[in-house]
Amino acid sequence: MDFSKFTLEEVNALNRNTLMESLGIECVELGDNYLKFSMPVNHRTHQPMGILHGGASAALIETVGSFGSFLMAKGTDERPVGLSVSAEHLKALRNGTVVATGTLIHAGSSTHIWEVNIHETATEQLVCTGRLTIMRIKKHV
Repeated sequence: MDFSKFTLEEVNALNRNTLMESLGIECVELGDNYLKFSMPVNHRTHQPMGILHGGASAALIETVGSFGSFLMAKGTDERPVGLSVSAEHLKALRNGTVVATGTLIHAGSSTHIWEVNIHETATEQLVCTGRLTIMRIKKHV
């Protein structure tokens, strides 16, 4: 799907008063079959040891895939809901910014599976990789 038919403003407006806004997560690019979101690594996303919290990375993974499925379902009678999220944490970060790129690797009749890779922007090193499974359910009237 070409996500570039949506605007960054349209997507980011949906973040108001949510966990995404609290963590500083923003959509930064919408492309042909991919989405990119950024997140700061700072006091809001740290764990007690002063490094990026794994749960913040998992929230970023879920945000990217969920938005992708949400945009794909726009104008239909479907509502995408998260079924499972997994993350492999590969590198510790103390500060900076990470960017997560999500690509749809499976679009079935009842599920979507997203692969999301999180990179440190300064070095482009892979920080975390994850998957999100979305269940596609019918909206209740």
